Amino acid sequence: MSQRNTGVTREEFVEEACPIVEVLDHVAGKWAIGIIVAAARGPVRFTELERTVNGISRRMLTLTLRKLERDGLLHRTVYPTVPPKVEYSLTDIARELHESLSSLVDWAERHRGTIAAARRSYDGAAAS
Repeated sequence: MSQRNTGVTREEFVEEACPIVEVLDHVAGKWAIGIIVAAARGPVRFTELERTVNGISRRMLTLTLRKLERDGLLHRTVYPTVPPKVEYSLTDIARELHESLSSLVDWAERHRGTIAAARRSYDGAAAS
């Protein structure tokens, strides 16, 4: 569909959609969501996150933690011990995001059967 048919100007798109896309790009990735869910239970250490978030590499965990901290979603606390102890906890806005994610999970669980039925119906019609 061309942009002319949407009734949305380029300026409106840039003003309204781009900030949403930018934020969702940071918080909707599978690694970010896993970290937010893990940290929702309370302060969590790097190694705990590494064990909890299945499939994440150390490098990706480090990069994602930095990005979430930069975005104001995680608070990093370094304790002056040897070796240094570092904990990550959710900020207030991340706790609000976690509530929204929980609502989305609830929605998905409620509608899983309906969505599966719609897929079967669509796939059956496409095969005909």
